[in-house]
Amino acid sequence: MPIHDWTRVTAGTWHAFHLSWIADIQESLNDGLLPPDHYAQAEQIIGPMGPDVLTLQESNPPTNGTGHSPYGTGRLAVAVAPPRVRLTAEAEMNQYVRKQRQLVIRHASDDRIVALLELVSPGNKSSTTEMKSFVEKAVEALYREFHLLIVDLFPPTRRDPQGIHGAIWNELSDNPFALPPDERLTLVAYSAGQPKRAYIEPTGVGRPLTDMPLFLTPDDYVNVPLEATYVAAYRGVPRKWRDVLDAPAT
Repeated sequence: MPIHDWTRVTAGTWHAFHLSWIADIQESLNDGLLPPDHYAQAEQIIGPMGPDVLTLQESNPPTNGTGHSPYGTGRLAVAVAPPRVRLTAEAEMNQYVRKQRQLVIRHASDDRIVALLELVSPGNKSSTTEMKSFVEKAVEALYREFHLLIVDLFPPTRRDPQGIHGAIWNELSDNPFALPPDERLTLVAYSAGQPKRAYIEPTGVGRPLTDMPLFLTPDDYVNVPLEATYVAAYRGVPRKWRDVLDAPAT
């Protein structure tokens, strides 16, 4: 299914789809893609980076009798199977100074956060304040060694002229990132080791979604089935809005 132009519909329509998509991604990850000692859970995070799918490390993971946690069916090593994206970049983060506003994550247990998945919403780009807050929290997450997968299906604005990744990368590196002129949407996975690595797949309206890596360690990841879960979630969009989204471009 091609990516739709979500600027055609209301923010509320995207929000409803967003919730369904998050739920389908969570189900797919928990249904065998993640190792047994990891799980994904949608949670409300205070601030612009929420609700997200969180990949969490259980406090007392099961073992296979050897003292080591067994791998899940979807776990891959970068050295053996590099993520299938067209662009990669890396940046050191030794000198990053924590901003005063820190990433706030609330969880009822002591389970350790490993990674976050964020579907960008129009509200994240709606003002300079919202954009700045989103970028700061993404950079802070990487500083804390939380791996990130960000899906941005909304075109750049004057606040992120090179997309969400361009805005984040400007805080990490002196080497600017530029989106291709005909691919203005962004899928990007970050490995939060040292150095920080970005795996970027530019895309556009009308293109199929690419499955993207979600890192569990700096060197291991699972592929998130973005295309299959997008299709599943889209079935729940009301017919009124599907007619608008499916209409040919004028």
